[in-house]
Amino acid sequence: MIAKDRLIFPLDVPDAEQARKHVKLLGDQVGVFKVGLELFVSEGPSIVDAIADLTDAKIFLDLKFHDIPATVLRAIRSGSCLRRANFITVHCDPVLLEAVVAEVDDHIKILAVTVLTSLDSNALLSLGIRKELAAEPMQLVLQRASLAKQAGCAGIVCSGREATAVKKKFGGDLIVVTPGIRPDWGDVKKDDQARVVTPYLAVKNGADYIVVGRPIREATDPVEAAFMVVNEIDRALQDRRQIS
Repeated sequence: MIAKDRLIFPLDVPDAEQARKHVKLLGDQVGVFKVGLELFVSEGPSIVDAIADLTDAKIFLDLKFHDIPATVLRAIRSGSCLRRANFITVHCDPVLLEAVVAEVDDHIKILAVTVLTSLDSNALLSLGIRKELAAEPMQLVLQRASLAKQAGCAGIVCSGREATAVKKKFGGDLIVVTPGIRPDWGDVKKDDQARVVTPYLAVKNGADYIVVGRPIREATDPVEAAFMVVNEIDRALQDRRQIS
């Protein structure tokens, strides 16, 4: 993949009109467009076809399925939008992951959500995670990444802080997708992200794809901001090749 192919832009907008505007604006700078809960709930499954008709970029359906397997499987079977999706996310429950892997077509890469990038050690403790795992989220991420691999997932979602450890343990067996990206040059006000890294550091640490939303969407010139992110990705890939 070239650097651009590794950039995922989340269409975190309230309606199809704004989604189409961003796809047309950023289509030459972005490799994957992500549809999350806000847009999917607003527009329904048809939004996937609407986006796919406008771009050759891949489609990431980020619905973070998390329920009993029977319920999730019924949702997937009724989801005609999966026909044109390239990635979907499922929370890291081994029985659920195995059921989804067995159900979906081979063209869809299933990504297991390990630990949300909005969670830090204190939040994990409050959720009842054992102290030894909550104190260092990396251990929890590795544990859940192992479950994802055993279930047959194509990859995982984790922060850039854990990407190196995941790649060291699993190598090319798992794709690493990293949200929580905040460039040094970005002008994003303090938000709900806790475990953040720059685009350069995420890719240098081993991330295969990075999700960059607010730093691009809220920039004065979103196209230029996306271009700057792609440059950081490219620089990190070059440095990775030199190290290897």
